[in-house]
Formats: sequence, structure tokens, C-alpha cells
Amino acid sequence: MHPTTDNRPALLLAMGPGVDGRLLTEAHRTRLARLARTDPHLVAHDLTAPDPRVAAALAEAEILLTCWGAPPLTAEVLARAPHLKAVVHAAGSVKHHVTDACWERGLRVTSAAAANALPVAEYTLAAILFAGKRVLRSAQRYAELRTDDTWLTESAPWGNYRRTIGIVGASRIGRRVVELLRPFDFEILLYDPYVDVPPPGTELTALDDLCARSTVVSVHAPQLPATHHMIGAAQLAAMPAGTTLINTARGSLVDEEALLPHLVTGRLHAVLDVTDPELPPPDSPLWTLPNVLLTPHVAGSLGNELHRMADQALEEVARYARGEPFAEEVRASDLQRSA
Repeated sequence: MHPTTDNRPALLLAMGPGVDGRLLTEAHRTRLARLARTDPHLVAHDLTAPDPRVAAALAEAEILLTCWGAPPLTAEVLARAPHLKAVVHAAGSVKHHVTDACWERGLRVTSAAAANALPVAEYTLAAILFAGKRVLRSAQRYAELRTDDTWLTESAPWGNYRRTIGIVGASRIGRRVVELLRPFDFEILLYDPYVDVPPPGTELTALDDLCARSTVVSVHAPQLPATHHMIGAAQLAAMPAGTTLINTARGSLVDEEALLPHLVTGRLHAVLDVTDPELPPPDSPLWTLPNVLLTPHVAGSLGNELHRMADQALEEVARYARGEPFAEEVRASDLQRSA
């Protein structure tokens, strides 16, 4: 890049190897080149490496467009980016790469967390409806018995009519789940210590009360020191037999050591898209328990859903180029209560 009278902001892509190929279509790259002065195929994986092209682009960059695997924006990196004013993150949490040095510098930050919340909420809705119908169990029994429907007498306690659903955390995802549940005949309980007025159609209650009354408990709180093992032994013991626990947030929010005995005995069911550790040990019962649906962190944006995050990120770049505020700005104070 060279000095120019072009008024478009200079931009550099920074993310993990291969991420840009999944995130950006050629149409995205074409639009990006119209919005900003950038090489839409130049992607920095390391902002301190001796790559002259990256170093030159970083030195001029006014915007960094980041995604998963973005390198940390340390004081050393910022010293190499004297013109940097904004970070547009085409994914959810910015905690992994936006450092204190960024806030001290006064950088503006935005994220596509709102776009990423949609598929997580959709996954959760499917999990709630399947849990009520005991789809996992009925499929297993059907395959085991291979008979007509006489065995469905076991299904008397199943169904989704007037069930009580507990939502833990009024995050973007939690609120979206509440919206998606509205057309159904559910009673919806909500626990969030920062909420005074619950969304319409929900009852705000204490965590232990939510666990004791719900047939499905779905976790949507952020990973913070205060939320570590928030679903612990007392909360699990309070859940009625047959309750399904859904976790699409972070594995550390659930005390898995306390959860496992309830799963092994069959007293509780679980849909776990995240665990602690993220990959369970090879001998973990979670792999084989018939009352556990274990998925590899697929609730968030996957496949073509990444393009929704790219669309939102490019809209934010367009707003910046027009001199407008970001629609989804992230502030340092937000990170005390968000993922």
C-alpha cells in the first residue's frame, strides 16, 4: 500500500489460518475491496512476524477485520499500527484478542455476536423440542425392539404441552431462545441476576427455584469467574427426575463431576454442545451414555452460517466508512458481564 488520496479506510484481515476461506465468499471480498483500501486476499495470522506485506498493511491500517484465531492485539502490535482506530470482529467474543492495550488506546470495537447468537438459539430450540419428545430415547428403543408401536406406552410422561423451560442467562442467545419459544405452550422461567424486568412471557426467578421447577434447563450465561460451576451439585440435585440439561454456553458453567452421577443413573438427561475440557477424555461416560447427546461445539455458526457473521461485519465496515456509529459496538465495561 502507498500514500493515496483515496478516502476509503485502510483495512487488514487478521485471523487464524484457513478461517477466511470459510468466512468470506468471493462476493464478500469484492464488497470489502469496494468499502476499504485492502488486499482482500492478504490475511495476517501473526502480526509480529517479519512478513513485509503484513507489516506494511498493518502500518497503514485504520481497521482490522478479525475472526476466530486472530492474534492478540498487544501493545507491541499496536505500536506497529499507528493509524489503527477500529477492530471489526466477524465472530462472537472479543476477549481472546482485544487486550487492555486496545481499550487504553481508545480503539472502537464491534463484534458479530448478534449474528452468531441466531444459530445457537435455533439449536437450543431444536434440543428443547426433541427433549420433550424424548427423540433420542425413542430412536434408540425403536432400533432395539424393531416392533410396532406397542412399546410407546413408555411415552406417557413425554411431550411438550405445558412443560416448564428454564433459561439461565438473559444473554443475546437466552433472549432469542425466549422469543423462539413464544409460539409454543411452555411456561418459561428466567434466571439472570442483572435483569429486573424479564422479557414478556417469562417469569423471573432464583436459580435454585428454576432448577426445581423446570423439565428442561438451558444454560446461556457468559463464562466469568462468578459463573464457574453455577450449575453445581445443589442445582442438579434440585432438578426433577427426567429433566434435560442443555449447555451451549461454556463447559465450565456446569460442574461435570457433579453431573455425571445423575447421568450414569439415568436420573437426568443432557444435551451438551460444550464440555470441560472441550474434548472429553476418551474414557468419559459422556461418549456412550444413552441419555446424553454430545455434539462438538456446533451450535454456533457453522458452514454457510459463517457468511451471516461476515455480512454483519461488512455492514459495520460500511458504517465506519460513512462516519456512522457501529450498530453492535462493544465497550470494555460490557466484558464484565458478557462472553
